[in-house]
Amino acid sequence: MDENKVPFIVYEGTIARFERTIRRMVLVIILLVVAFFATNAIWIYEWNQYDYKDVTVDSRDGGNANYVGASGVINNNAEDKSEDEKTEE
Repeated sequence: MDENKVPFIVYEGTIARFERTIRRMVLVIILLVVAFFATNAIWIYEWNQYDYKDVTVDSRDGGNANYVGASGVINNNAEDKSEDEKTEE
């Protein structure tokens, strides 16, 4: 029966190795959590750098509202010019 017993030093070495592995895993988990919050904070900060405005476009005669005028020029909510004013530009 004594022939099949493993010395305690073998178990002790294995436990020490597992403790080092677990310590490394905990460190990696902590670093990943910190990186997760840092990256989210960065993209939220960048997202909020833009100045958002509420732009409304009124359609005429119940049609579709769009920014592009008859000549294909983007008006960006500007008043429509008459055909004479468009040709002078």
